[in-house]
Amino acid sequence: MRRTIHKIYISSFVLVTLAVFLGLTFYGADYYTTKIDERYFHPQHELLKPTGLVGHGLGIAGSFLIVLGVFSYMARKRIRRFYRFGSLKYWLEFHIFLCTLGPVMILFHTSFKFGGLVAFSFWSMVAVVISGVIGRFIYLQIPRTIEGRELNLSELNQLKTGLYDDLKNKYNLDTEILDFFNDSLKGRPVSGTERTAKELLRRLYSENQRMKTMHTKLKMQDISISDLKGIKKTMRREMVLTRRIDWLSSMQRLFRYWHVAHLPFALIMLFIMVVHIIVAVLFGYKWIF
Repeated sequence: MRRTIHKIYISSFVLVTLAVFLGLTFYGADYYTTKIDERYFHPQHELLKPTGLVGHGLGIAGSFLIVLGVFSYMARKRIRRFYRFGSLKYWLEFHIFLCTLGPVMILFHTSFKFGGLVAFSFWSMVAVVISGVIGRFIYLQIPRTIEGRELNLSELNQLKTGLYDDLKNKYNLDTEILDFFNDSLKGRPVSGTERTAKELLRRLYSENQRMKTMHTKLKMQDISISDLKGIKKTMRREMVLTRRIDWLSSMQRLFRYWHVAHLPFALIMLFIMVVHIIVAVLFGYKWIF
C-alpha cells in the first residue's frame, strides 16, 4: 500500500469514528444529559434507552464490530492460510478501528448508565481500549518491515548507516553540522530501572529540542527549501531510529508483558458480553428480530 493510500486508509477510520461519536452526541445530547429518573418522560426515551430501537441497535452493532475486529485479526495472525490476505500491519490498524468504533457505540447503548454485571463488562472494555492504545504505542517503537516483521539489530544498524550516508553524500552537508548531529545521536541502550515512561518522555523531549537546534543551524546555511525539508526528514528518521535501537530490547520485553495484561481483559469482556446477550435474549429483548 502506497504512503498516500495508507494515509487515506487511516484518515477514513479516524473520520468515521469521529463522525459516529459526534453524530450520536448531537442526536441524543438532550436525552443523555437528562437525569436518569426523569428520562422515562423524555420524548427520545423509547428510541435511546438501552432496549430502545436505536439504543439496542447500537449495542448489537458495537458488539458485532468488536467480535469482528478481534477474531479477524486473530485469524490473520494465527492461521497460515490467511497469511496471503494483506499485510499484518494493515489488519492491526483495521482491528484497532473496529475495536474503537465498537466501544463508542456500546457507550451510547448503555445511555451512560452502568450497573451490575454489565458495569464490570463495560469497565473491562474500557481497560481493553486503554491497554490497546498503550500497546499500539509500544508496537510502533519496535521497527518493522512493511509486512509487519520485526527488524533485527543488524538490519536496523544497516538502515541507520544508509540514512547517515544520505545526509553526507546526497545533501553535501557541512562537516561541522554532520558532527554536531552525529554527537546529538549518541545515546546509550536503556536497561534496568531506567525502562520507565518518564525516561522515554524525557528522550522524546530531548529529540524535539535537538531538532529545533538543527533547524536553526541549517537555516544559516545556503540550502534550498526542498533540500531543507529532505534533510530535516532524514534527520528525524535517523533520530527516531537511533532511539528505537537504544530501546529495542526494552520495548520487546515490554510488549510481551503487555500481551499478558491485554488478553485477560479482552477475554473477560467477551465472556461477560456473551452472558449479557444471552440474558437479554432470554428476557425477550430481541430488537427487531
